[in-house]
Order: sequence, then structure tokens, then C-alpha cells
Amino acid sequence: MRRRHIVALVAPALFLAACGELLRVQAPVAPPAEFPERYYLQAHKQGRPVYRVDPAESLVVIEVRRGGSLARLGHDHVVASRNLTGYVAPGEGRADMFVALARLVVDEAQLRQEAGFDTQPSESDIDATRSNMLRHVLEVERFPFALIAVSGAVATQKKATLSVSITLHGQTRTLWVPAEIEADEQNIRVAARLALNQTDFAITPYSLLGGAIAVKDALELRLRISARRIAD
Repeated sequence: MRRRHIVALVAPALFLAACGELLRVQAPVAPPAEFPERYYLQAHKQGRPVYRVDPAESLVVIEVRRGGSLARLGHDHVVASRNLTGYVAPGEGRADMFVALARLVVDEAQLRQEAGFDTQPSESDIDATRSNMLRHVLEVERFPFALIAVSGAVATQKKATLSVSITLHGQTRTLWVPAEIEADEQNIRVAARLALNQTDFAITPYSLLGGAIAVKDALELRLRISARRIAD
């Protein structure tokens, strides 16, 4: 079968499966109930150094790659958060952050370019991908947040290995993550990259036509965290 005939058959199925009614979800106003904000506010009150994450200077990027025998008909995707919120207590080797998943953005042109992706989805494709991701993959109405907790570090000069626990889709996984850290009295900056599998978080990777068009289980995640010390 020629490629244009395959596209003619696949495109309507993709549209119906991914679009439907585009999901509009209000991001939660309050932080997650389990987020330990009180710990950091109390530590600051006791005179210990506490840094607040700056969402405007921080970024979480997830690269999602296509798979299946008809992968050439699909797109790789970049999912990003620019609303990372939380605190860092370097004296305790601890940090806690969260992301409101309803605020995730998909396929920003600059991030796609940085990832080296060679295709560009249309605006309607992007909207459909985001809607499908929030509704059927992440189930944000049941699991509105992703949480990131750092509970320990092994440091050598500007590099460190962090013990990072990620809670997503009701599941928590802990792993050691190499990171680069820059810190002074007023600012902390952390850059890290790690690999995750969707199935580790009880997420079924999206697939269509018996897996001929699919999303790979493996994800690549990049973190850029910028935090500023809370004034005394």
C-alpha cells in the first residue's frame, strides 16, 4: 500500500482517538495536601536558610518519542512545565516541589528545536495531543499534581548525585540522579537529566492501530531549578 493511502486511513482514526472534545481543566489553586510547606516555613522562622523556587526561572521538560511500525506518520512531542513550585533547604539536603499538571504545555517551538525533533505538529494536533494526554494518560482530574522530593545528596564541588522521589499518577519512584549545582548565599541553580518509564507509574503508553502508532514507554526528563533565598 502506498504511503498516501496509509495516511488517508490513519489520519481520521488519529483525529477521532486523540481529539474528541478537547479537555479544559482548571489548575488547582491550593498546593497538594501532602506538600510539606509548613516544614520550610518553620525552618525559615528558626533562622535556617530556606530557598523558594522561582517558577519563572525554572523548567521541567519531558521528551516523548514515537514508536511502532508506522511511527513515521506521527510526531515526537515535548511536554513542559513552567510552574514548578517549592522550596529548598540546603542545610538539610532537602527539597520539595510540585507541578500542577493542568498547566503543562505541549510542543513549544523552541523546546522542540532544542530536542532536535524534525517535524512540527499543527496547532490542532498540539491541542488534541494535550487534551488526550491530560484526560486519558495522566488522568489529571484524579491525579492533579506531580511531586518531586529530594531527600539526600552526595556532592563533589559543583556536581552531585541526588536522591529524587517522583510521585505521579498515584505512584512514587525513587532514583539517584546526577546533577550540576551552582549555589551562593542568595541563589541555588540545579540542572539534571534523567530517564523514566511511563509504566513505572502505572501509566499505559498511548497506542493506536494495535501499536502501529504508539508512544514509547521511555521518557527523557530535564530539570532546571532556580531558587532564591527567602529574606530574613
